[in-house]
Amino acid sequence: MLADAARKPFGRPHGEPTFASILERGLGRTICRDFYFPYAKKIWGLAPTAIDPEQARRRVGSSSIGKLISRVLRALPGVPRRPGAGQFFYPRRGYGQISDALHRAAVDAGVAVHLDTQVTGVVVESGRVRSVEVQVGGVTRVLPAAYVLSTIPITVLARLVRTDGLPPPADTARQLQQRSMVLVYLTLDADQFTEFDAHYFPETSIRITRLSEPKNYSLTSAPGRTVLCAELPCELDGPEWSMTDEALGALVVKDLTEAGLGPVPAVRHIEARRLPHAYPLYTRGYRDAFDAIDSWIGGIDGLITFGRQGLFAHDNTHHTMAMAYALVDAFGADGSFDRGAWARARRSFEDHVVED
Repeated sequence: MLADAARKPFGRPHGEPTFASILERGLGRTICRDFYFPYAKKIWGLAPTAIDPEQARRRVGSSSIGKLISRVLRALPGVPRRPGAGQFFYPRRGYGQISDALHRAAVDAGVAVHLDTQVTGVVVESGRVRSVEVQVGGVTRVLPAAYVLSTIPITVLARLVRTDGLPPPADTARQLQQRSMVLVYLTLDADQFTEFDAHYFPETSIRITRLSEPKNYSLTSAPGRTVLCAELPCELDGPEWSMTDEALGALVVKDLTEAGLGPVPAVRHIEARRLPHAYPLYTRGYRDAFDAIDSWIGGIDGLITFGRQGLFAHDNTHHTMAMAYALVDAFGADGSFDRGAWARARRSFEDHVVED
């Protein structure tokens, strides 16, 4: 403890709080240096000194060492816990069941859902949304619109807007960066890989950051088979992004073996999913850039950005669902939009803290 206390913290000891100083104050220096800082570097590709303090305020659920220890103790086998404590609900047929249910409800309500459709432009005239241009099977269509509710990355939305007014702040928009990720799924010849639903890997020698086994927290029964999901953060133009599925599978097996979780049972199938916009990057000073582009979009009547990517927020699913409900509540029965109600809801989103 004396040796640990003698270490100098990242950032300045006085003045404006830094990402590192906020975390060290809440979680303790040892946990930060041995786990959180190297883990953050792997996820976001940034050193602690390059990360905005907002990242610490918005993403760390265990805001004190006491809370963190309590969460760890509750997870230990044999430790008594309150009924329902430390539990969460998971769809019987997987996470996609949520989207499927929303899709069915929308269609039943008369909504026309266009799949395999690429948005190529949002047309704005005299400061108001007029239409959305899309391509379906190589054919361009124009969809008249009084309101456009967008959950795509806010920088992508700005590029799609075609307006006769002021152009988007392009230089500012380029300052908002995103971290990409490859999800590698391994189907194994085994009933279960481990008893835990997730493993975290802060070690720099291991390239994946997190491994989950959905079978451990769902009610799905598939005897003799389990699926692992490995998360591999990367750059969009980095080598991991263009690796074959087979090479990615070999990388994951190697990492798990090095982490002491091997030998890995026979791999029956490998499948990768590539996410170009996985994590908004909270680089130092990012907020000024976001506020500039958010203000520009907010000046267009009928154009509303929300959601994880639309608000550049590290939010959980229940947070983004809350955003959607709040947005719906801001619309009146006559189709009018209460900008004041939406502004108040937006302010409440600032209190969201991500739980990992």
